[in-house]
Amino acid sequence: MFDNVCKYLAETFSEDYAAWLLGKPVALTTLSPKELSLEPIRADSLILEQSDDLVLHLEFQTEPDEIMGFRMLDYRVRVHRRFPHKDMRQVVVYLKKTSSPLVYQDTFQLGETSHRYRVIRLWEESAAPFLNSPGLLPLAVLTQSQNPTARLREVALALDTIEDRSAKANLTTATAVFGGLLVKSELIRTILRSDIMKESAIYQEILQEGEQRGLLKGEQRGLLQGKLEVAQRLLERGLPISEVISITGLSAEDLKQISSHRQ
Repeated sequence: MFDNVCKYLAETFSEDYAAWLLGKPVALTTLSPKELSLEPIRADSLILEQSDDLVLHLEFQTEPDEIMGFRMLDYRVRVHRRFPHKDMRQVVVYLKKTSSPLVYQDTFQLGETSHRYRVIRLWEESAAPFLNSPGLLPLAVLTQSQNPTARLREVALALDTIEDRSAKANLTTATAVFGGLLVKSELIRTILRSDIMKESAIYQEILQEGEQRGLLKGEQRGLLQGKLEVAQRLLERGLPISEVISITGLSAEDLKQISSHRQ
């Protein structure tokens, strides 16, 4: 869920993110990891964008990551191999407040090799720059604040001023997703317009993702139920438990449950 939202924001509002992270509204285009002959190491959200002379490597993280420094160095070397004359800026944005020392690490040391990258902890950032840029509005709810609910209301007012209905729908949905890290969902629904969120492409993707997970869980439950029924019939025919386990792939604990139901 966070993956889709973060990528939408950074790619759709790339100039807003460039102005924030690079200090100037550079026009950026998406750079696929495949262009670097790279299979991405799992991350909450990996975003690579480029201009004629620069590559921006941006990662959003909800939780600390022990191998973040290694990943930064790995991507830096691969980008240099592919684009030796391009500068590269690497930024990790932590979304969820934590006291873990990992979110304060901005250097990776490997032998005599030392690599630095930028780290942003949103809960330490002033809200002002985020409230003034449409693409950054959803992140504003996670910035420094004594009252997350009041900040969410402030963002909602700013969202209402956006004229493009499609952009407003997607930004409102993104705000709801990030707001869920701090504010209860019931309260979010009273502050943000749920009617316009239903028009959002992000909202539809989230629904589809939820439906797919539900179907998968249903299929898994159905498969287990089928195995249990087969095992029960085999036990009723007197097959040893060891053979039933071998045939069905069930555990001894599963078979104990069948036996208890038969008693």
